[in-house]
Amino acid sequence: MIEILNGTQETVSYDKNTGIRLYRNIESEDYPIHWHTAIEVIMPIKNIYTIAINDEKHTLNPRDIILVSSGELHELFSPEDGERIILQIDYYLLNQINGLDSTLYIFQPYVIITEKTNKNDHDILETILLDITEEYFSDNPLKEAYIYSRIIHFMVILCRSCMKTRTTLPNTKINKQHEYIEKFLNICNYISEHCTEGITLDDAASIAGFSKFHFSRLFKQFTGMSFTNYLNKHRIMHAERLLIDPNLSITEAAMRSGFVSLATFNRLFKTYKKCTPTEFKNLHNVGMKVHIDQPES
Repeated sequence: MIEILNGTQETVSYDKNTGIRLYRNIESEDYPIHWHTAIEVIMPIKNIYTIAINDEKHTLNPRDIILVSSGELHELFSPEDGERIILQIDYYLLNQINGLDSTLYIFQPYVIITEKTNKNDHDILETILLDITEEYFSDNPLKEAYIYSRIIHFMVILCRSCMKTRTTLPNTKINKQHEYIEKFLNICNYISEHCTEGITLDDAASIAGFSKFHFSRLFKQFTGMSFTNYLNKHRIMHAERLLIDPNLSITEAAMRSGFVSLATFNRLFKTYKKCTPTEFKNLHNVGMKVHIDQPES
């Protein structure tokens, strides 16, 4: 069941001080349309499940793995009898890791890995996910540290797998592909680190060493979105971290995230996160209160 649901937004109740929640889900229960800031990984163990992401349905067979990105509307349909692993990871944990912070966009809106589509990477990811599950329900010392290390390994393998297929640049000579990919990874890192500043398209193109027109075309091919959308997404992600702070106002969070207009911030936040900054801040505070009020295990 979804523990905290307000409209379509789920506030994930993570385990104490971990930013991780894992279920061995055996209940025959459909999950209504919802979204959350967590990154969610699902793998059926027994029987076939169906997931709808932004109204697009996918059938998940046993051992298929799907990652649903933060902020994506999705709905889950269960068989009468079955079992699946559901792993929810606080987006902010991964966004603090150098390299991952600028490449998490590659998972949007979702990624599906099956044995048929990519056996080598699938088998590694399946092993890691089963390992995380076993450790999660153990009493081993330092299990949180071990789980973190395995989650990072999982994300790196998945990210590399996606990059093999998603970051190719059409109409670019093979001998230039690697050079351009390296440049755009550096640009994505730069945007992630400086998104709160007044970065412009001209600045990014100049750093990459391309004309503005050439840069715009290649950047969209590489990331799947325009420079402006990519920059705004990172500013919104930065704002999310600030909104969690009860001592910061929404206006302060907006200004510190690189927005010069509160109206623009409110509009873009609602577009990307499906709720207003005020709703996000209030829902997070509710989730924190529930978390604090939980008894010690």
